[in-house]
Amino acid sequence: MRNLSATKTAACTEYIVPALPQTWEDVEPTFSALLNQPIDSVADLSAWIAQRSDLESTISESICWTYIHLSADSQNQQANQRYQYAVQELMPKLGPLDQALNEKLVASPYLHQLDTDRYEIYLRNTLASVALFQEENVGLQTDVQLKTKEYARIFSQMMIGMDGKQMTLQQANTILEEPDRKRRQNIYHKINRRILQDTAQLDLLFDELLQKRHEIARNAGMENYRDYAFQELGRFDYSPDDCHDFHQAVKSEVLPILNELYLARKNNLKVNHLRPWDLNADTAGQAPLQPFKDTDELLQKGIQCLELVNPEFGKIIQLIQRNGFLDLASRPGKRPGGYNMPLQATRMPFVFMNATNSLGDLRTFMHESGHAIHFFLTRDFELLFDRKFTFEVAELAAMTMELLTMDHWHIFFENEEDLKRAKITQLEHVLKVLPWIATIDQFQHWLYTNPEHTREERQACWKESFHAFTPNVLDYSGLEQYIENLWHKQLHLFEAPFYYIEYGFAQLGAIALWRHYRNHPQEAVLAFTSAMRMGNTRSIRDIYIEAGIRFEFSPEYVRDLGAFVRGEIEILMHG
Repeated sequence: MRNLSATKTAACTEYIVPALPQTWEDVEPTFSALLNQPIDSVADLSAWIAQRSDLESTISESICWTYIHLSADSQNQQANQRYQYAVQELMPKLGPLDQALNEKLVASPYLHQLDTDRYEIYLRNTLASVALFQEENVGLQTDVQLKTKEYARIFSQMMIGMDGKQMTLQQANTILEEPDRKRRQNIYHKINRRILQDTAQLDLLFDELLQKRHEIARNAGMENYRDYAFQELGRFDYSPDDCHDFHQAVKSEVLPILNELYLARKNNLKVNHLRPWDLNADTAGQAPLQPFKDTDELLQKGIQCLELVNPEFGKIIQLIQRNGFLDLASRPGKRPGGYNMPLQATRMPFVFMNATNSLGDLRTFMHESGHAIHFFLTRDFELLFDRKFTFEVAELAAMTMELLTMDHWHIFFENEEDLKRAKITQLEHVLKVLPWIATIDQFQHWLYTNPEHTREERQACWKESFHAFTPNVLDYSGLEQYIENLWHKQLHLFEAPFYYIEYGFAQLGAIALWRHYRNHPQEAVLAFTSAMRMGNTRSIRDIYIEAGIRFEFSPEYVRDLGAFVRGEIEILMHG
């Protein structure tokens, strides 16, 4: 992977390298200069903020590359060493200096002369960071950062034997879409038994992370890590009570719709009991949909879909491709999942995923493309802070792109029946994901507000949350051991606690935007693009309003959106 820069050629097709800092010695002199730099006017303060932003952008990108290389091959010793240096040596030194720069900023007599419209959100978050920082947490945060990577290492080494060959968990999961029920049941057990082999290791890892995170919160004067995380994540637009309201709205308004859909699936499959390995198979017994044969075709057709939504969107992904910022195919040793990594100095996004040839891979490509396009639309903001979005807005971009491009999936599916199947599957996924999000979020609220819990209590709480948000048509009898440890599959619980409910809020927003798109496509795309161009310069609510939607999770709003999706599924099923 090559290093590229924020300097563009005249043709705007290539990004050429800035030198990125690799060691503490590369960045320390600039930090010291900023700390000692005199600020004698509001103009000086604005210039100082911009200089700091440039420095932090180069450091951010340097650290991001260490993570990208480690994700690409978790067994690579050099990649592991570079990542560990960044986390163990570089980042612990950056924390106190970042705090010192924040304190210099908030102590400036020119602070309140800054343009409120431009700096309001930036200053709000800076003041919160100053209040949260504790010197004794620097080492703990380093320990947590390193520990979380154990999760990816454990899962990247999991392989499943099937049909005389070894496959990754991502590859094995595609068999759950096949028509042969016994084969689906077999792979379901293989996947879960393989995860169970590492259950003790994963439980121990979580225990260690939980203890360290609670200690971080207490050091900062917080009662628990949930409250700490809310402030650290800059959640100024909603509270834990709002999260609870979301959980209840999903339970009362979405779960009944899923029960109806699952009952129909059970009847169409002609089975006595609907089992978890029945959820992704075609109800007419057809083979799994394969929207593309390889990642080259995924990319080519994906760009065509994006162009039909907005020609600019397709051009952005082409530019990312030309600059080599895509890693799409699944392979052994590669970190599971997908992500978009903003390269803040280069002002380009990097897209990472594990594509095989499934419909889920098509969804992931559009999701990560949404993130990439979002970042690209904001790349001209001067300040790094303005290009670092809240998750609630970032996921709105990604989940909306899934739905807007769905209206153009004829590019992938020439057969009309296959196209209908794909759309129905996608819309069912839109509904299915909401109870799962509520399950994970409710569970982690309990985990971190009850930090002294035992493993047995944790297991009991998980099962209670799981069953509360699982349609009662679905039969998990005999699978209790799998259920008890099912939360181990959710990487956010280990790597990014409390980063998950954003998907739920964003999914509601994406449905509302897609409904607008169905009726007024050009108007909806303009509103969506305008909202995404705002970056992190406005509140979450203001950005949602700019997009023409509401940041809301009342039962009435959730019922309205759920009914719309249910109606679209009915139209596809029955015409």
